[in-house]
Amino acid sequence: MKNNDSLHFTNKVVPPSIEEEVRIALSHYPELIDTPIEFKFKKSIKKSFMQAQPKFSGIFKKRKNRSYYIMISERLHIEDEEFGVEDIPKDVLIGWIGHELGHIMDYRDRKGFNLLTFGIRYVLSNNYIREAERAADTYAVNHGMGEYILATKDFILGHADLSEVYKARIKRLYLSPEEILELVEELE
Repeated sequence: MKNNDSLHFTNKVVPPSIEEEVRIALSHYPELIDTPIEFKFKKSIKKSFMQAQPKFSGIFKKRKNRSYYIMISERLHIEDEEFGVEDIPKDVLIGWIGHELGHIMDYRDRKGFNLLTFGIRYVLSNNYIREAERAADTYAVNHGMGEYILATKDFILGHADLSEVYKARIKRLYLSPEEILELVEELE
């Protein structure tokens, strides 16, 4: 893990309850130090716990002038299970945030029209969702967050009360623990 002492929040809005986890995740993404990101709690997010997106007003601005949201559901509802942010282990939450920061890294490289088509494809195509989610995982692992991404996968896949249908969706859309370990080994 990288030293957090030198990390300063610039252009970030972070709820105090997750400040430490955000600080740790951001320490792995020095490229995002000056990127405006607002972390916001929402009542719920459809089919997800967190969601990264560019602020719509900035989609057609120069890439370096864009700002982003990371929406975080106040309660994670998966079938009959419900978790609050406070119920999620710290390393798992850091991994989730790191994954969302991986999406922002992906968005930063896209021009405005490409971002719009990305959003449309994401909504309409399971294959595109898979590609985008695996890219975000890959960004996170390549930024030294492999242990956190693994913790997040283990939390979901090892949770006894979650259905096999939900776990199969996670396995289909995201990097597997084995693929994450392969990426980590390649980095060493």
